[in-house]
Amino acid sequence: MNKDLGDIFVISAPSGTGKTTLAGRLLSDFPTLVFSVSYTTRPPRSNEINGKDYFFISKGEFEKKIAQGEMIEWAEVYGNYYGTSATFLRQKIEEGKDILLDIDIQGAKQVKQRFPESVLIFISPPSFKELEYRLKKRGTDPPEIIAKRLQAAKLEMEAAKDFDHIVINDDFKKAIREIKAIIVAYKTRVTKRWWQVKNILRSFE
Repeated sequence: MNKDLGDIFVISAPSGTGKTTLAGRLLSDFPTLVFSVSYTTRPPRSNEINGKDYFFISKGEFEKKIAQGEMIEWAEVYGNYYGTSATFLRQKIEEGKDILLDIDIQGAKQVKQRFPESVLIFISPPSFKELEYRLKKRGTDPPEIIAKRLQAAKLEMEAAKDFDHIVINDDFKKAIREIKAIIVAYKTRVTKRWWQVKNILRSFE
């Protein structure tokens, strides 16, 4: 990417793996990261705030945005739409802001198609049993939805091979360290820093 443009980091995972918690910690540790708030048609959970966790809108409103080409990626998951605003992403990138997306597998692939230089990070649970435990423990879904999420998790796990990086969330602190290392490594690549070195070289003249 151009030196004046921001970068896109995408984290995806089977539901219940802990990606939302990881995303929150990353935003706290990297003040330069801007969180891309997704749109959804599902009702908010008791602890969720409109405009912070998601933009909660009706199916009709969402479908209008799709028709207008406003959604850079979107998917229907368990009967509800989820999507990312193209306007938001383009604006932040042009401002030189780095963006963090916490989206599903389908959405991550769609972002990669539109922005090939985006960095896709897959978060894996340590085991099926642990994933089942976490889904039940959070207490936000009825048993039938939990069963659907677990069924979908196998296909989602197989999609990990299409990502740029894989982090296994068996230990929260270790997972955070690995994701931060990925971000720092990307930001310090020659293609990202060479323009700075060229400026430094002028001081040698």
